[in-house]
Formats: sequence, structure tokens, C-alpha cells
Amino acid sequence: MPERTVFFVSDGTGITAETFGNSILAQFAAKPRHVRRPFIDTIEKAHQVRAEIDETADREGKRPIVFVTLVREDVRDILTGSGCKGMVMDMFRTFVEPLELEFGVKSNHRVGRFTDVSKSQEYSDRIEAINFSLAHDDGQSSRNLAEADVILLGVSRSGKTPTSLYLAMQHGIKAANCPLIPEDFERGRMPTPLTPYKRKCFGLTIDPERLSQIRHERRPGSKYASIENCRYEVREAESMMRREGVSWLSSTHKSIEEIATTILRDLRPDRLIY
Repeated sequence: MPERTVFFVSDGTGITAETFGNSILAQFAAKPRHVRRPFIDTIEKAHQVRAEIDETADREGKRPIVFVTLVREDVRDILTGSGCKGMVMDMFRTFVEPLELEFGVKSNHRVGRFTDVSKSQEYSDRIEAINFSLAHDDGQSSRNLAEADVILLGVSRSGKTPTSLYLAMQHGIKAANCPLIPEDFERGRMPTPLTPYKRKCFGLTIDPERLSQIRHERRPGSKYASIENCRYEVREAESMMRREGVSWLSSTHKSIEEIATTILRDLRPDRLIY
């Protein structure tokens, strides 16, 4: 399995094929080689990818796995035909065509459905959310916190920034994040600018040993990265969030996707319905 190659072939960015394909592959204990081939929207390009798939099959002695999202039938047929040496998973015929039968209508059959995105309100809201999250990263600004959908709290390097950006990019959530620092622990309360927005706050914590490891990569040998300091900060942060009634979870063994979904479920369940 480690020497198996997986192709993601699309007439668009390939993100849909790769996301779906990786969700399926995650069910198997394997680390195959990934090859994304986007914008395959002509017969000539399809033949080039087909040749690459066949060459890979000959070299590895195993059929490459091929996830395709191709709208044009003439382009798709080059990869799904019997002569292709890959195992092709055609997402269009698997999902779109059965839905056409169920709905009783034809799909748009258009290449590059992302071309309309920039004109949609959803896209504009997502860009605005990304800008908001960048402006309010790591406590840079306490302005306009009333506009925030979510405010993430936690010690430095607990995963606040990537979670904020994921919420903005994937869900259009305006997410601010604020570090909890020793001065907050000495005062025994959360940063003052956040007090009026406690209901929007969600905390991230992390295993102290893992936190120390992460911090050592950034500032090796420092007090900031020492295991003693990490244990102190995590303990105090968790105690503060417990006192303040702020929900929190550990990011130690959770993916960004799991963390973001938990936050949406607890603070913005309306965003799980659209």
C-alpha cells in the first residue's frame, strides 16, 4: 500500500475529488502517493493524464487508484474506458447521474462551477470572515469584537490561529482569537475586553508535554518552552475557563476539522444547517 499511487483528476481545482478521495482512503491504514491533476478540460489533457496513469501502473506493478470529477463525457471516457490501467472512481457517474434520475432534471454539466462563486454573497462573506480573523489573530485587536461569531481562548501554540482561519475559510465564521498569558493568570480572570462577549468564547487546551514539544521547535531551551511552564499555563488556563464557564476542549489529538465542528455545534449550530 505505501507504494500505491492515487490520482485526483478534475476539470476544476481537484479539491472536491481530493477531499472525497481522502475521506475514503482514511478508512485504510495506508500512506499512498498523491497526485492531483487539475483543469483537465480537453481531450489532449486527458490523454496526457491517461498516459501518466498507465506509466505509473507499469512502473509500480499495481493499478493506481483514480478519483475523477470530470463533466465532459468525451474527456471522461478517455480515463474511464476499459483500456485505462487505473482503478477509476467516477464521482460524476456515481453521484450526479443517479441524482439526475431522482430529480428528473439534467445537471448543469458545466466545467468549473467555481467560476460563479466570486459573485455569490456566500463567497463575499467568507472573504470578509478571513480578513476579520487575520485582523483579530493572537489578540492583535479588540475592536469590533461584537461582530465576532466566535472568540477562541487558550495558551500560546494551542491551535487557536489555524482553527480561526479554518472556521473563516470553510464556514465563513468571523473568529477572533486571544492568547491567555501569565498576567491573566495573576489577575485570575479572562482579558477585560472579552468579558462582554463571554457567551461567544470557546477555549482550546493542550497536553503540556505536547505543548512543550511544539514550543521547543520555536524557541528551544527557553522558559516559555519548559515543561514546568507549560504545565503551569495549561493548568491555570483550564482553571480560568472552568471558573468563567467557558466551554473548552483539548486540541492534542483532534484535527482542525473536529475542533471546528465541535465549536460550531456548541456556539453556532445554525451554521450546520444551510
